[in-house]
Amino acid sequence: MAVNDRGDWPAWMRDLGRQLRRVREFLGLSQDQVARLAGVSQGAVSRLEAGRGLATPMLIVLKVHLVLARALAQLDPALIDDQMRETLSLGGLVSSAPGNGDGDTPITKDPELEEIVQLYRGLPERQRRTLVAVVRATAGSLARAVEGDSKLEAKAEA
Repeated sequence: MAVNDRGDWPAWMRDLGRQLRRVREFLGLSQDQVARLAGVSQGAVSRLEAGRGLATPMLIVLKVHLVLARALAQLDPALIDDQMRETLSLGGLVSSAPGNGDGDTPITKDPELEEIVQLYRGLPERQRRTLVAVVRATAGSLARAVEGDSKLEAKAEA
C-alpha cells in the first residue's frame, strides 16, 4: 500500500481504511470499541475506515493501528494462516504488534539505535530529556568533526 508516483493520497487513504476495517471486523470489534480503546471518537474511526478523513491527524491513525495491532497480538498465531494474513493484509500489523509490553519488542533493525531506545526506555521520565540533550549535542559535535575532517582533506588535496 504505497503512494504511487502521482501521490494519490485519497486512494491510499481509502486502501488504508479498507484494510483497517477488514482487520477490525476480523477481530469482531465495533468502531465504538476501537474508538474507546484508542481514545478517539467513533466518528474519527468511521471517517478513517471510509477514507473520508484525508486530513486525519497521524496520531489518530497510529492510535487506531495500535489498538488493532495489540488485539492481533493476543490471537493465537495458528489462527491466522498465510492465506488469511494475505487476504486481510495483516502482514504489517502483525509484525509491528507490540509484544507483552515489557519493552523487548524491537522497533528498529539497527542494533545500535535499538540499544539507545532501550537505554531511553530504562530511564525515569525526568532523565530522558537529559539523555536526548546529550545525544543531540554529541551528534552535533560529531557532525562538525566530520565537516572539519572533510575540509582538512580538501586542503591536503589542493
